Amino acid sequence: MNSTAAVIDALERAPAIVVPLVREVRPSVLKRRPQPGRWSAHEHACHLAHVHALFFSRLDQMLASPRPVITPYNPDKSDPDELLLNMDLDQSLRQFEADRRRLVTRIRGLTPEEWARAASHGEYSHYSVFIMFRHLALHDFLHAYRIEELLLKKEWSEE
Repeated sequence: MNSTAAVIDALERAPAIVVPLVREVRPSVLKRRPQPGRWSAHEHACHLAHVHALFFSRLDQMLASPRPVITPYNPDKSDPDELLLNMDLDQSLRQFEADRRRLVTRIRGLTPEEWARAASHGEYSHYSVFIMFRHLALHDFLHAYRIEELLLKKEWSEE
């Protein structure tokens, strides 16, 4: 994924993959954590909605500041343990879809210079608007994969 068109396409398609996948998870295991400290399918899905505000904020910061500094986000350290479990799943999925449409519309209008805008990031050697949104697309599919792992968990399907 080395072109803005590929990144935008991946971001645009993510809800059509994630939402039906979450809907396939049986309600009896939706909030079940595979082990302590690991997220349930519900948490993975709600996290995708929850982080959109962060990416809108980072984009604003990177476009407005000549030398933006991005603070890393670690949900395990930044958020209370029960935050995602307590979120309304249906509302979160609707928010994910709406925010993603809004995000895709916004980034389609970025110029090549804006895609190349760089920032200093506390975890990465280099970071730009392009890298940020490529990272977000990969992040979507990482969580989709985790949801599918839980959906297909053999010992849970036999209960």
